Amino acid sequence: MRSPWLLSCAFVLALCFGGSPTAQAQLGGGGGGGAGGGGGATGSGVVVDTDGVLSRSFTPDPGNRLARQRVAEALTRLGGDLAKPSKLRKISLTKLEHAIEQTLAAGGKPSDAMRHMAGLTQIEYVFCYPPKAGESEGEIVLAGPAEPWAEAPSGRMMGVKSGSPVIELQDLLAAMRAFPAEESGDGPVIYCSIDPTSEGLARMQQFLRQFGRNATPADTQFIVQRLQEALGLQEVTVGGVPADTHFAQVLVEADYRMKLIGIGLEQPPVKLKSYVARANPAMVSRDALQRWYFVPDYERLMVSEDGLAVQIVGEGVKLIGEDEMVSQSGARIQTGGTNRASRGFTNDFTKSYAKLADRHPVYAQLRNCIDLAVTAALIRNNGYYTTASWTPSVFASEASYPVRTHNAPKQVATAVNSIWKGSMLMTPIGGGVQINPSLSLRSGNVTPDAEGTLATKHAELSDAIATDSWWWD
Repeated sequence: MRSPWLLSCAFVLALCFGGSPTAQAQLGGGGGGGAGGGGGATGSGVVVDTDGVLSRSFTPDPGNRLARQRVAEALTRLGGDLAKPSKLRKISLTKLEHAIEQTLAAGGKPSDAMRHMAGLTQIEYVFCYPPKAGESEGEIVLAGPAEPWAEAPSGRMMGVKSGSPVIELQDLLAAMRAFPAEESGDGPVIYCSIDPTSEGLARMQQFLRQFGRNATPADTQFIVQRLQEALGLQEVTVGGVPADTHFAQVLVEADYRMKLIGIGLEQPPVKLKSYVARANPAMVSRDALQRWYFVPDYERLMVSEDGLAVQIVGEGVKLIGEDEMVSQSGARIQTGGTNRASRGFTNDFTKSYAKLADRHPVYAQLRNCIDLAVTAALIRNNGYYTTASWTPSVFASEASYPVRTHNAPKQVATAVNSIWKGSMLMTPIGGGVQINPSLSLRSGNVTPDAEGTLATKHAELSDAIATDSWWWD
């Protein structure tokens, strides 16, 4: 059984300049801090303009007035069971597609409930059922917690009880189209990288050679400005899923925001010491480049004996790191190790991930995108399409149901911070983001359903599958 795991990384170059031993103050440069929440006093996220340049965005909401208004409107609009939380809401993908087909054929548009998966906030189970006697098609069912939802000031669709982002149908379809039913094998590599150009790194090295190692507090803003000018705009590339999808934008934002936390330009919403706060400038080479990777922790799948029921448990995301060096020509060279400050940051980020996801919706969205990619691979590679006798039509067609509706990120400005530590000025530079998916669900990561609990739940759900609705509790 095979499935993807997502890999993402941020590049951080920590440059150190010798200076006055009396300089102790931290000086801000190149960016702003502030915890970002989807529905708090300030909604934050990223925007991509029509030229493809990515930047941060902030939406003030003093006293949560706008958020409260949208929650009240949502509860009135949704009504019925959709206005109530559910511990385990079930979504039949086969029936949902048929419902959307009928809506489109009648000249309508998919409903709010369809586009937001009836308020599903996380995938906990994936079930497959063959056709029953007299039926031509079976069921593929996703199940997990759900709640009523509303649009937060940041533009994210959030559960009104927990503040967790709801799963977007557009993200599910982006993942499913990466693993189409008619193909086989490992599937594509899904990646996103934000990289400084080799020319920019070479210009940076030239500036460092010209400037030398001595600096004073009066030089701080000059150094920050010249480093930003030398590196220029970094290039964003996306593959495996189209760059102009919401799925791709979530991955880019999660990695970009993690990097800003690491270099001290964004205050995390939980207690988490940044990389630069941990780093000892005397131990950091001016040519050292830190690479931080989000990887899934998929020793968390339980599978029934017949393979038709899968449970996804735990947070499933961890952060790891690796060191690189930058040559005088701007080339990046892997060293194969990590320094203590980087290990401390990545370890604590991983330990704090659940709290981060609770407080900052983009990390919950990242986790959901990982789960959606795994779900899409499971459905195809485990033969669920064949078992259910289902071949997606609208779900497989960009012409029928477009998901490529966003500006594709192409560039982002280099983020530079400046911090004096004793006699040393550290200028950590956020140097890039990269995401890679691997398409293997290794057997060692799968836990058999030894007690048969999944098989029992699979059987109970079979008897309760709704015949007249694509979702039910």
